[in-house]
Amino acid sequence: MGSRISRIRSKLARVPYQARRSHSAGAERHGFRVGPRLRSAQADVFESEHHIELPSAYRKFLVELGGSGAGPFYGLLPLEECRLYTMDRQPPDGTARGFHHVDHPEAMGGDLFLHVIEMGGTDLCLIGVTGPLTGRMLIGNADGFWPPNVSSAPDFLSWYERWLDHMRDGKDNDALGLTSPATVASAPWGPRAGAWSRKRRDQAPGSGASEGADRR
Repeated sequence: MGSRISRIRSKLARVPYQARRSHSAGAERHGFRVGPRLRSAQADVFESEHHIELPSAYRKFLVELGGSGAGPFYGLLPLEECRLYTMDRQPPDGTARGFHHVDHPEAMGGDLFLHVIEMGGTDLCLIGVTGPLTGRMLIGNADGFWPPNVSSAPDFLSWYERWLDHMRDGKDNDALGLTSPATVASAPWGPRAGAWSRKRRDQAPGSGASEGADRR
């Protein structure tokens, strides 16, 4: 995994910040720079306080590369600002599932997800910390305005490096491929619901460059 960190660090250094670049919405906030690395002891304290274990690839990024800053959407949240969520049960009318913040995860029965990337508003970019999606990245909306979508990347480092490759190559938003139709179709929340509607995408923060837009 060390070589992956080195490769990502090198790629990050080669992606210059370009104001108003359409496929890097929110980049004006982080300027493609990561914040100070997290100490292992800080990660240990967070895990102990929240009764979880951070996915290894995500933790490695924080400790060896940077604890905040450059990332999809508005960037990587500092660990102390990350909050735990659980996915709501499927509504009886079949509408999309939302997410709820949890203060005491040890008392919750559902799988837990950590909010790690800022998307703005009630949109969430999360990493699974318990259950079958542990270590996987997904996007969703706290109020269930649109269905959760799971990344096809196997872990945080793969997901992050994919984003860097697309920033480097200047590919359009839908090429990022945050989601995997097969994964979404087999996920516990039911059939794949597809990408955001055009109306929803126009309303979303950074709608000109929603790196997480689904591929059709």
